[in-house]
Amino acid sequence: MYVREAVEADADAMAAIADGPVDVMRNLIHDRTVRVAEGEDARTNDPNVDVEEPETPELLGFVSFDAATDVVYVTQLDGTPDACERLLAEPLRFARSESMDVELLVTDPGEPAGVAAERVGFEQTGAGPRFDRQQTVRYRYATSD
Repeated sequence: MYVREAVEADADAMAAIADGPVDVMRNLIHDRTVRVAEGEDARTNDPNVDVEEPETPELLGFVSFDAATDVVYVTQLDGTPDACERLLAEPLRFARSESMDVELLVTDPGEPAGVAAERVGFEQTGAGPRFDRQQTVRYRYATSD
Protein backbone atom coordinates (compact mmCIF):
# COMPACT_ATOMS: atom_id res chain seq x y z
CA MET A 1 0.00 0.00 0.00
CA TYR A 2 1.31 3.41 -0.99
CA VAL A 3 0.21 6.58 0.85
CA ARG A 4 0.54 9.97 -0.76
CA GLU A 5 -0.90 13.47 -0.64
CA ALA A 6 -4.28 13.75 -2.34
CA VAL A 7 -4.61 15.77 -5.53
CA GLU A 8 -7.72 17.15 -7.19
CA ALA A 9 -7.79 14.24 -9.64
CA ASP A 10 -8.50 11.93 -6.65
CA ALA A 11 -11.86 13.58 -5.90
CA ASP A 12 -13.92 11.16 -8.03
CA ALA A 13 -12.43 8.07 -6.39
CA MET A 14 -12.74 9.60 -2.92
CA ALA A 15 -16.40 10.41 -3.58
CA ALA A 16 -17.00 6.80 -4.62
CA ILE A 17 -15.35 5.51 -1.42
CA ALA A 18 -17.28 7.88 0.83
CA ASP A 19 -20.50 7.71 -1.18
CA GLY A 20 -20.52 11.50 -1.33
CA PRO A 21 -20.48 14.35 -3.83
CA VAL A 22 -17.36 14.93 -5.91
CA ASP A 23 -17.42 18.70 -5.32
CA VAL A 24 -17.33 18.11 -1.54
CA MET A 25 -14.27 15.89 -1.94
CA ARG A 26 -12.62 18.47 -4.17
CA ASN A 27 -13.19 21.13 -1.49
CA LEU A 28 -11.86 18.76 1.17
CA ILE A 29 -8.62 18.35 -0.80
CA HIS A 30 -8.22 22.13 -0.97
CA ASP A 31 -9.21 22.90 2.63
CA ARG A 32 -7.61 20.11 4.70
CA THR A 33 -4.58 17.90 4.82
CA VAL A 34 -5.64 14.82 2.86
CA ARG A 35 -3.76 11.58 2.24
CA VAL A 36 -4.87 8.69 0.03
CA ALA A 37 -3.87 5.03 0.05
CA GLU A 38 -3.29 3.36 -3.30
CA GLY A 39 -3.18 -0.35 -3.97
CA GLU A 40 0.16 -2.13 -4.39
CA ASP A 41 -0.21 -2.31 -8.15
CA ALA A 42 -0.40 1.48 -8.40
CA ARG A 43 3.38 1.79 -8.15
CA THR A 44 6.23 -0.31 -9.41
CA ASN A 45 9.59 -0.64 -7.67
CA ASP A 46 11.46 -1.68 -10.80
CA PRO A 47 12.73 1.38 -12.69
CA ASN A 48 13.46 -0.79 -15.75
CA VAL A 49 9.85 -1.74 -16.28
CA ASP A 50 7.97 0.43 -18.75
CA VAL A 51 4.58 0.76 -17.13
CA GLU A 52 2.11 3.42 -18.00
CA GLU A 53 0.71 5.08 -14.88
CA PRO A 54 -2.99 4.36 -14.61
CA GLU A 55 -5.15 7.42 -15.28
CA THR A 56 -7.03 6.84 -12.06
CA PRO A 57 -5.11 4.70 -9.59
CA GLU A 58 -7.08 2.34 -7.40
CA LEU A 59 -7.66 4.19 -4.14
CA LEU A 60 -8.21 2.02 -1.09
CA GLY A 61 -9.07 4.85 1.27
CA PHE A 62 -8.40 8.39 2.41
CA VAL A 63 -7.99 10.47 5.55
CA SER A 64 -8.39 14.19 6.07
CA PHE A 65 -7.27 16.04 9.15
CA ASP A 66 -6.90 19.51 10.55
CA ALA A 67 -4.94 20.86 13.52
CA ALA A 68 -6.37 23.13 16.19
CA THR A 69 -4.58 24.56 19.23
CA ASP A 70 -3.85 21.26 20.99
CA VAL A 71 -5.73 18.59 19.03
CA VAL A 72 -5.48 17.13 15.55
CA TYR A 73 -9.00 16.42 14.32
CA VAL A 74 -9.48 13.60 11.83
CA THR A 75 -12.31 15.09 9.81
CA GLN A 76 -12.89 12.11 7.52
CA LEU A 77 -11.58 8.55 7.33
CA ASP A 78 -12.94 5.99 4.90
CA GLY A 79 -11.80 2.96 2.94
CA THR A 80 -10.81 -0.64 3.55
CA PRO A 81 -9.95 -1.65 7.14
CA ASP A 82 -6.24 -1.98 6.32
CA ALA A 83 -6.18 1.33 4.46
CA CYS A 84 -7.91 3.12 7.35
CA GLU A 85 -5.39 1.67 9.78
CA ARG A 86 -2.43 2.69 7.62
CA LEU A 87 -3.89 6.15 6.94
CA LEU A 88 -4.30 6.93 10.66
CA ALA A 89 -0.50 6.90 10.87
CA GLU A 90 -0.49 10.23 9.01
CA PRO A 91 -2.35 12.40 11.57
CA LEU A 92 -0.67 10.47 14.41
CA ARG A 93 2.78 11.26 13.05
CA PHE A 94 1.92 14.96 12.81
CA ALA A 95 0.37 14.97 16.31
CA ARG A 96 3.40 13.31 17.89
CA SER A 97 5.77 15.81 16.31
CA GLU A 98 3.67 18.70 17.66
CA SER A 99 2.84 17.08 21.06
CA MET A 100 -0.87 17.08 20.28
CA ASP A 101 -3.64 14.54 20.82
CA VAL A 102 -5.79 13.17 17.99
CA GLU A 103 -9.56 12.98 17.92
CA LEU A 104 -11.84 11.08 15.58
CA LEU A 105 -15.64 10.77 15.36
CA VAL A 106 -17.26 7.67 13.85
CA THR A 107 -20.91 6.78 13.37
CA ASP A 108 -20.41 3.02 13.77
CA PRO A 109 -17.48 1.57 15.76
CA GLY A 110 -17.86 -1.68 13.79
CA GLU A 111 -17.11 0.03 10.48
CA PRO A 112 -13.50 0.25 9.13
CA ALA A 113 -12.74 3.67 10.70
CA GLY A 114 -13.73 2.55 14.20
CA VAL A 115 -12.01 -0.82 13.90
CA ALA A 116 -8.81 0.83 12.63
CA ALA A 117 -8.90 3.42 15.41
CA GLU A 118 -9.04 0.72 18.07
CA ARG A 119 -6.30 -1.32 16.37
CA VAL A 120 -3.85 1.60 16.50
CA GLY A 121 -4.63 2.55 20.09
CA PHE A 122 -7.43 5.11 20.04
CA GLU A 123 -9.80 4.88 23.00
CA GLN A 124 -13.52 5.52 23.00
CA THR A 125 -14.21 8.56 25.16
CA GLY A 126 -17.98 8.71 24.89
CA ALA A 127 -20.65 10.03 22.60
CA GLY A 128 -19.87 12.71 20.07
CA PRO A 129 -22.26 15.10 18.33
CA ARG A 130 -25.03 13.96 16.01
CA PHE A 131 -24.54 14.30 12.25
CA ASP A 132 -27.57 13.87 10.00
CA ARG A 133 -29.48 12.45 12.98
CA GLN A 134 -26.81 9.81 13.57
CA GLN A 135 -25.08 9.57 16.92
CA THR A 136 -21.28 9.54 16.71
CA VAL A 137 -18.72 7.93 18.99
CA ARG A 138 -15.69 9.99 20.00
CA TYR A 139 -12.25 8.37 19.87
CA ARG A 140 -9.10 9.97 21.26
CA TYR A 141 -5.41 9.12 21.03
CA ALA A 142 -3.24 10.80 23.64
CA THR A 143 0.31 11.17 22.33
CA SER A 144 1.59 12.37 25.72
CA ASP A 145 0.91 9.02 27.46
